[in-house]
Amino acid sequence: MHVNVILFDGFETLDAFGPIEVLARDNRHLLNCYSLAGGKIVSAQGTEIITRPLSEASRDGVMLLPGGRGTRALVNDDDFLRSLRNLAENTQYCLSVCTGSALLAKAGLLDGKKATSNKKVFDWVASNSDKVFWQRKARWVTDGKFYTASGVSAGIDMALSFLADVYGKDIAKTVAKDIEYIWNEKSDDDPFAV
Repeated sequence: MHVNVILFDGFETLDAFGPIEVLARDNRHLLNCYSLAGGKIVSAQGTEIITRPLSEASRDGVMLLPGGRGTRALVNDDDFLRSLRNLAENTQYCLSVCTGSALLAKAGLLDGKKATSNKKVFDWVASNSDKVFWQRKARWVTDGKFYTASGVSAGIDMALSFLADVYGKDIAKTVAKDIEYIWNEKSDDDPFAV
C-alpha cells in the first residue's frame, strides 16, 4: 500500500517520522515524501527532506499529514488546500497528526466528522471549521477513513491503531514491541486533556 507523506516547511519532525517508523516496519507499505512543488522542505527542527511534487503522489493507499508551525500559513493557501483535498478524496485512508487536522478541516475534508488535534493550539485548530465535531479529550480519533491524532507523540499511537484496524492487533503489537514503544491502545485514555 502506498503511503503519501505530505510535508511542508515548518512541519513537526516527530509528527511525520513517528508514524513513518511504525508504517515502515510493516513491509506492505511503500512510503514517499511529497510537498506542493517538490524539492527541499525544512522541518521546524531544521531537518531537510527532499520531496517529490504533490501532483506525482499515488491516488490510492494512505495519506499522512503532520502538523507544525507551517500549518499557520497553509490554512490560507488555496493552491495547497485544493491539492490536499484532491489527494485526500482519492486515498483509501487519511492520517493526520497535531495541527495537520486544521488543514484537513480548512479543506472541508472533515465536515460532519469527529476529529482532534494538539491541546496547546486546540482552539486555533477548531477555529478553522465549525463543521467538525472536535474532540478535545482524545489521543486520536477515527471517523471513517480519517484518523486524527492529538499532540506529536500521539501520532505513534494513532499509526499503531491504524495497523491494528487494517491488518490486525497482533501486527500492531509486534511493531510496538519492535520499536520498544508502550502503545496506548485506548484512544480516549488521554492524560494530556485537562
